[in-house]
Amino acid sequence: MKSSLLSQRIKELRKVYNYTQDYVAEILGITRQTYSHYETGRRTPSADTIFKLAALYNISVDDLLRLSVVLDKDVFYEAPIPTQSSDNLASYLSFFNDPKNQKKYLHHSNLEKELLYYFHIISEKDKRELIEIAKIKTKNNNQ
Repeated sequence: MKSSLLSQRIKELRKVYNYTQDYVAEILGITRQTYSHYETGRRTPSADTIFKLAALYNISVDDLLRLSVVLDKDVFYEAPIPTQSSDNLASYLSFFNDPKNQKKYLHHSNLEKELLYYFHIISEKDKRELIEIAKIKTKNNNQ
């Protein structure tokens, strides 16, 4: 794939999701200037960075590189506040870039995805406890 096509694609994805270059650079663990060079085609992202970009936009690396995803520019995508620490961000991104999870969680909001990720990694006992808390919250909201 030509670098200019990848640079156009990542810029388009960032704008559709309403992310800033600073935000994407923070998620990737690079400087904003380095990320800006990816968008202008002056630099080509490493394989690891391409993997992280695909995970950030919840698309496969294949879709990112082949430009096979059609973006709906009329849809507003919310930019999540990065709440994951850098220690578990890679795990979080890997979880949602796993092919079996990509389609499963495709239409969930970022908040729902975060909840599902943490629910996935906690103990069964804690899962039951959270469900009971959700039931109580639901009952209180319906009164």
